[in-house]
Amino acid sequence: MPVAPLNSNTSNPVTDEDGLVALFENVSPGTVAIITDVGQGSGFVYDGAGHIITNYHVVQDATTIEVRFTSGYMAYGTLIGTDIDSDVVVIKVDAPAGELHPLPLGDSDSLKVGQTVVAIGNPFGLDSTMTVGIISALGRTLDAIRETPDGRPFTTGDIIQTDAAINPGNSGGPLFNINGEVIGINRAIRTTSTTETGQPVNSGIGFAISINMVKRVVPVLIETGQYDYPFLGISSMDSLSLDIINELGLKSFTGAYVTDVVADGPADKAGIKAGSTPTGIPDLFSGGDLIVAIDGRDIRTFDEMLAYLITNKSPGETVILTVLRGEERVDISVELGKRP
Repeated sequence: MPVAPLNSNTSNPVTDEDGLVALFENVSPGTVAIITDVGQGSGFVYDGAGHIITNYHVVQDATTIEVRFTSGYMAYGTLIGTDIDSDVVVIKVDAPAGELHPLPLGDSDSLKVGQTVVAIGNPFGLDSTMTVGIISALGRTLDAIRETPDGRPFTTGDIIQTDAAINPGNSGGPLFNINGEVIGINRAIRTTSTTETGQPVNSGIGFAISINMVKRVVPVLIETGQYDYPFLGISSMDSLSLDIINELGLKSFTGAYVTDVVADGPADKAGIKAGSTPTGIPDLFSGGDLIVAIDGRDIRTFDEMLAYLITNKSPGETVILTVLRGEERVDISVELGKRP
């Protein structure tokens, strides 16, 4: 039976511990532990048909997958769909209807920095552990597990950053908003600290896959077993410093500066230009396009552009890139390809 979101019109759960208690009791039946012959992680019930969502890296190289429900019920899972670009997989279990409590999915596009979030998972094997934090940032990117033909990792976009405590074993588990809706899948942490056994320890910087990306990917995984991502065929920088802006002679402080274009890729065929003229900064070339908008939406960074592409577009569709070439503003139509 599905789990209903909490009533957001009740007293403020941020300061009301009864609200947090109610949230846990309401959604924990829909969370699960994932145990394999090579490790462990977390997951959650997606629907009443027995589909469970977790991270790809939780079940990577596993020969057996065991799903443990909070009631104590256990079942073997079968992997039916894999997306290594976003690090998401779908597992199917045969379980009684009374054990399946699909969790409500929220809208990650409506999130704001500072909102309260709750993570439930199995850190270090401690099942059904709940932690609370805030959304620290939105629109982050992470390296994907899958690599380009020349050995560089593709990029996963639209990542949520949170300070809710996430540790090994939380991977694949749900990140909730205060209303008990899943708004992300906990994926990774950034840290320099480790346990005695070499496992990373939470540093207050955790990352979750946005639920809007999951809502786009998972139905396709259930139907076909795989998901194809749109491919633009450009490289850019994470951010632009004042020195770089001045050296390149850019007329805007924001945007995605094109540093490389894949030969015969979608951007190359459309006429997008990469920098080619040496500058006073090593390995920095001027003369490239600065992408400042996509489909009429202003972008401040390359990460913002990737987030829009990944959560809104598919191979074969067309996007309009607005670029600055010197002081000229040009709209260029690009037909997206499929990631090679």
